[in-house]
Amino acid sequence: MSISIKNITKNFGQFHALKDICLDVKEGELIALLGPSGSGKTTLLRMVSGLDFPDSGQIEVHNEDMTYHSVKERQVGFVFQHYALFRHMTIFENVAFGLRVKPKHLRPSEADIQAKVMELLQLVQLDWVSDRYPSQLSGGQKQRIALARALAVEPKLLLLDEPFGALDARVRKELRKWLRNLHDTVKMTSLFVTHDQEEAMEVADRIVVMNEGRIEQVGTPDEVYNHPVNAFVYEFLGEVNFFHGRDQHISQNTENVGYSRPKDVKVSSIPHTDFPFKGRVLRVQHTGPLVRLELELEHNHSQIESHIPKEEFGLHPVSQGQSVYIAIKNMRYFSSDYSI
Repeated sequence: MSISIKNITKNFGQFHALKDICLDVKEGELIALLGPSGSGKTTLLRMVSGLDFPDSGQIEVHNEDMTYHSVKERQVGFVFQHYALFRHMTIFENVAFGLRVKPKHLRPSEADIQAKVMELLQLVQLDWVSDRYPSQLSGGQKQRIALARALAVEPKLLLLDEPFGALDARVRKELRKWLRNLHDTVKMTSLFVTHDQEEAMEVADRIVVMNEGRIEQVGTPDEVYNHPVNAFVYEFLGEVNFFHGRDQHISQNTENVGYSRPKDVKVSSIPHTDFPFKGRVLRVQHTGPLVRLELELEHNHSQIESHIPKEEFGLHPVSQGQSVYIAIKNMRYFSSDYSI
């Protein structure tokens, strides 16, 4: 199902939660609503779901105006951060719940319910826990059951609100790949809310970057990361070094701030024309596949970071306190009055 969000505005008293939001979601897309707390991403998800209604604007689902329709009428599936599984029911009964409470004339037969539930449990690779209770499952398993329950009623849309936020980092990473594979299998239009940039990059077809009730940029993970439209998007989507316009070594324009990623800061222990800045190594930190260097620029004593692959660092190592030469690649400039 496609979604068309047109000029949606929502206020809570004096707080402007959503400001003239426009967004088109194509059928079968997996869209991430990404932004810091208070950016409006969960409020927008609630508007799409029918849990809340806008002050103005329109929401169309598959070309039908659903702006003020109820949750039931919209036929959406929900997955929340804290699973919301029924503790007194088995896993099988949890997944079957939405089918069993359908009106009698729409309710599948018991045989069809049995078949549907087992099919979904196999899809999420948990058919072997069907007779267990939620308390007997890990957090990652509970979240997969929550997804199976949401899919059981064959929703038109799948909406996920910080679905992996309560899980530890290793489990979150595993479930990202699993969710992407599941989405490719069921091919359902899905929106999920997250504040985790890596999660959005890894899972989504497109990312909607939100800030203070506005959409800052919509694009593929590559587009928003490598071609940010403003300083907010650049800063929010990764680590960054700042170079202010008053620094004449970097920019002649005092109204702009230069930005570069730590991966684009290169270091050499010997002078070279490609490494125009002098500096000093303040700290060397080995973090898995990367070596993080904290550097101080000689001309203004500002501090920046460089991230170097461990293999590359091993060929040309530097040490704390050492004088070095620095190159800053792929500098981007944005207005100094727009940042996080």
